Amino acid sequence: MNKKIKWGIIGLGKIAQKFVNDLLLLDTVELEAVASRDLTKAETFAATYHSKKFYGSYEELLKDSFVDIVYIATPHNSHERLTILALEHKKGVLCEKPFAMNQQQVFKMIEVSQKNNLFLMEALWTRFLPAIKKIKSTIVNGEIGEVKYMNADFSFNANPSIQRIYDKELGGGSILDIGIYPIFLAYLILGMPNKIIAKAHFFETGADSQVSIIFDYKNAQAVLFSSFNSNSKRIAKISGTLGEIIIDSPWNEASTFSLFKNSQEEKFSLPLTGTGFPHQIMECNECLQNNLTESPLWSHQNSIELSTLLDSVRKEIGLTYAEDGI
Repeated sequence: MNKKIKWGIIGLGKIAQKFVNDLLLLDTVELEAVASRDLTKAETFAATYHSKKFYGSYEELLKDSFVDIVYIATPHNSHERLTILALEHKKGVLCEKPFAMNQQQVFKMIEVSQKNNLFLMEALWTRFLPAIKKIKSTIVNGEIGEVKYMNADFSFNANPSIQRIYDKELGGGSILDIGIYPIFLAYLILGMPNKIIAKAHFFETGADSQVSIIFDYKNAQAVLFSSFNSNSKRIAKISGTLGEIIIDSPWNEASTFSLFKNSQEEKFSLPLTGTGFPHQIMECNECLQNNLTESPLWSHQNSIELSTLLDSVRKEIGLTYAEDGI
């Protein structure tokens, strides 16, 4: 595929607006089409961001033979259905995190991807940031020794008018929306824990308002937190036997971090392209160019294991969704 990758966007909310601004920074892509269930919204979005086409239904976009890959930016509870629908229409898919409501849905999505030999990736954009890649390689190379402890949080005072945050039917709650970030970092650095301890507070709707988590490993622990009730600095710490890494705020949008070792501090700066989305977009483009069905940096297995962790935390705090069938 030695041509520009033609993107379609499904779901035109705030995250899609951030995504498309970064998409347009790249000269290897074209914004082919956008879709909303509101045709006027789709038309306005297309005019604002210079999309070639716009549609008033998701199905219409998926029937567009010019679209190579779709970015799905709809509420959590629609991810599985729309991903499978897109794959059945022979489109590659980049689906917003969380990939799906639970592990079983993730399995189904991946099965359809493999059956159709089509690219599928969870849009966990933090994984592709240059600073996060550097931090991962620094730890793998033994620069801070064996990791013994880490902590990360993601917390802010949520706007009561944002329905999806509170609505259980849409997959609301802190754990799937923002708790996924600290859980991802612990998984990236330490892998799958032996034991999970978690406690939560809840909104009246039944969605979790905040969650405190401990991942216990054979030789390490991770302390994690997510909340819609308070603001945090979003600084992450990774401590090893030889040194420590501090990721500057906001750590999930990392461009700078410090390595403390032998009583000295070494600072690293790896600037983002745009607001950070181009790095995952470029990963998708490269995978498509090389006819890959998954990214080597964030594989299908990675998404399965991350969804396993999210399910395990939810089980620990007693949070279920209709999709769980419980």
